[in-house]
Amino acid sequence: MDTHAIISFEFLQLQAASLLIYQSVLTDEVGQAWLNLLRSLRQIDLLQSLRHSEVDELGCVRAYGNYFRAIASQNQSWQDYLISQILIDDNPFSRQAQNTDLADLPPSLIAAVQQDLQALQSLYQCSGTQLSQWVQAAAKLNVPPIAWTEIPTETTKEITSDRAIYLKLSQLQNWADMLPDLAAYYRQYGTGIFAKYKALRWQSGQLIGIPHADLVQLQQLVGYEYQRDTLKKNTEFLLAGYPALHVLLYGSRGSGKSSLVKGLLHEYGDRNLRLIEVAKSDLADLPQIVEQLRGVPHKFIIFVDDLSFEEDDDAFKALKVVLEGNLTARPQNVVVCATSNRRHLIREMFGDRPRPSQNEEVGVWDTVQEKLSFSDRFGLTLTFEPANQDTYLHIVRHLATLADICISQADLDDRALQWATRHNGRSGRTARQFVDFLQAELNLGNRE
Repeated sequence: MDTHAIISFEFLQLQAASLLIYQSVLTDEVGQAWLNLLRSLRQIDLLQSLRHSEVDELGCVRAYGNYFRAIASQNQSWQDYLISQILIDDNPFSRQAQNTDLADLPPSLIAAVQQDLQALQSLYQCSGTQLSQWVQAAAKLNVPPIAWTEIPTETTKEITSDRAIYLKLSQLQNWADMLPDLAAYYRQYGTGIFAKYKALRWQSGQLIGIPHADLVQLQQLVGYEYQRDTLKKNTEFLLAGYPALHVLLYGSRGSGKSSLVKGLLHEYGDRNLRLIEVAKSDLADLPQIVEQLRGVPHKFIIFVDDLSFEEDDDAFKALKVVLEGNLTARPQNVVVCATSNRRHLIREMFGDRPRPSQNEEVGVWDTVQEKLSFSDRFGLTLTFEPANQDTYLHIVRHLATLADICISQADLDDRALQWATRHNGRSGRTARQFVDFLQAELNLGNRE
C-alpha cells in the first residue's frame, strides 16, 4: 500500500478512537464492521513493514465483506448511516440539550462535542470507493472489490425532506458550526430509542423498539365515532402540553378498542407521539417506566390491553399510584390508555359482600366500594356497546369501500350477515375479518 493510503486509514482510526461524547455512534453492527476493517488494514500494513511471512490478506477481504453486508442491510451509504446515527445518539450532550439552553451547558462539554463533530466529519468523508481501493492494495487483488455507494432510499428521502439538519450536515464545511442546529434538533425530536421508534414495548425491565408497528388508520374505524373523536381530543390536549386524562376503553370484545388506541400512532406519530405497550404482568414496573419518560420532549401513551385484576394484585397498586399520583408530580407528557372487557376492573366475588359475622372486616363496604370504583380513577371512560345489525353493516360497507370491493350492497350485506352468524357474531373485528376474506376471495377469482 502507498504511504498516502496508510496515513489515511491510520488517521481515521485515530479520529474514531478520539471520540469523547459520540462514542456510541460506532457501536452497532455497521460501525463495528467498519472499525474492524480499518484494524485489518492496519494489521496488514504492520506485518508487511516487518516483512512478516503470515500476512492475513484473506482476513482483510473477509472484514470488507462483513462491512459490505452490514451496510447493505441498512440500504444506506456510509455517509447516510453516519448522519442518522448522530441524529439519534443518546449521550450527555443530546440529553442535556433537550432541556437546557446551549449557553448554559458546560464549556468543556461544548468543546468536546465540537471536537467530536470534526472527527466524525473526517469519518464521513471516507468513501466506499476509497475503502475498496485500500482493500485491493492490501490484499493484492487483481480488481478492487465492489464498492458500496449511496442508494436513494425512501428513508433517506424522508429525512432530507422533513429534517433540514440532515442536508446541512451533508453539505457543511465544518461540522462544529452545526452545534446550535444540532441542539435545536435534539430539543425538538429527542434522541435514542424515542427518536428511532414510534412504538415501543416494556420487556425484561427495559424499553424495546418495535420496528414494524401495527399502524391502524383511524379512518378505518367507524361505528364508534363519539369514542374516536373524544380520544382524539384528549390526545390533542396531550400534544399541546395541556393536562390530558388517563383513559379507560371498555366494552364488548371486537369493538375496536385496541385498534382505536393504535390508530392514534398513525394519526399523531409525526407530532412526536410515542406509544408504549406494557403487559399486565409488567404493571408493577409502571412507576419506573413513567420516571424514564419524564423530561423527554416526546408525548407518550402507555397502552395496557385487556386490563383486569385479581384481589391483592401488586399490578393494581402500581397502576393506582400512576393514576392518582403520590408525592412525586405526575409528568405532563404521559397518559395511560387501558382497554378492558370489564367495567369493574377488579374481580368481586359474592363472598366479598358484607355479612354479619364476628370475623368480618368492620369497613367491608369501603373495601367493596374501592374495588368497584377503581375504574373511576381513569379521568375519561369510553364505553363500547355491542354492535347491532345496522352498526355492523355500516362498518362492513365502510371497510368494503376502502378495499375497493365492487359488489352490490344487497349481496355484500347478505354475505356479511351470514359470516357473522357462522363466525364470531356482529362486531368490528368480525367485519374486518369478513372484508379481508371477501377481498382475497374476489381478487383470487379475478386472477383465475
